[in-house]
Amino acid sequence: MSHETPAGERPLTTALAEAAGMAGHAPSVHNTQPWHWTVLPDTLELRVARERQLTAMDPAGRLLAISCGTALHHARVALAAEGWTPVVERMPDPAQPDLVARLTGMRHTGADPEAMHLVQCMRVRHTDRRPVSDEPVPAAALAEIDRAAAREGVHLQVLDDAQKIQLASAAQQAAKVEAADPRLREELAYWTTRADTGAGLPPEVLPETAPQTTVPARDFGRSGTLPVGPGHDRAAVYAILWDTEDEPDSWLRAGEALSAAWLTATRLGVSLVPLSGVVEVDGTRQALRQILSGLGFPYISMRLGIADPTQPGPAHTPRLAAAQTVDTSAVRG
Repeated sequence: MSHETPAGERPLTTALAEAAGMAGHAPSVHNTQPWHWTVLPDTLELRVARERQLTAMDPAGRLLAISCGTALHHARVALAAEGWTPVVERMPDPAQPDLVARLTGMRHTGADPEAMHLVQCMRVRHTDRRPVSDEPVPAAALAEIDRAAAREGVHLQVLDDAQKIQLASAAQQAAKVEAADPRLREELAYWTTRADTGAGLPPEVLPETAPQTTVPARDFGRSGTLPVGPGHDRAAVYAILWDTEDEPDSWLRAGEALSAAWLTATRLGVSLVPLSGVVEVDGTRQALRQILSGLGFPYISMRLGIADPTQPGPAHTPRLAAAQTVDTSAVRG
């Protein structure tokens, strides 16, 4: 099939622009939204927004690439919901390292009902840092989340009890290292006081007290206004996204897998919280490699659970205006 728009369908450029806009719902580290889209007549290009990189916490750009990967997957799903299947070129031009993906070669294959459902999940997905309920995550749901990540070419390892303790120890050590670094504290303070700009983390999504969790939650350096409640995450499941490569294109794919896993979890009523602190410190990142028996590289860890049904969901984090992240000048007028 060609990339020409079939009769009765909306123009391809409209679908591309709307997919880039929907990608704005994607999760990103500290809600930095470090991506920029360019809409061309038959192509969508994704670049990193270096001005929103966490240069102290993430100097290598791993979390930057993972965040862009979540946006890339969101855009792919939004296009599929509109009936478009692109060729995805990751890291397409070595001379342009900030150009991380290009969606091109569009074929109209018909709207994908599953993708349409996941687009709705994009709108309701959120990060709930409070303890989960005592209801266990169904094994069938975990298997489906695992398959969603695997379809993006990334492994999801669910941790046993001993491995959870190792993860908890590594997270505690990472927190100590980061708390001792004034540059990291300053950067964290910056991104927890910028919610009025459309980015960053507002008080409404940060716990007012430290949650009772098996794996220590990140200390954001300030208290939020989100009531925590009395629960503990004893029924939570912890997992690590990993694969055998440790390069920018593999980090990007890890973000795509995180998005796929998270949207699937949302569809299944499972709360997912990424735990990035433990991969931000070299020493504790190596500890995760040991949990993986040295078979690969950890991209991010996560907590999965069933949210407490007696508690209202937390607020959604703010989003930058589409005009700040999507350039449609090449197709306007």
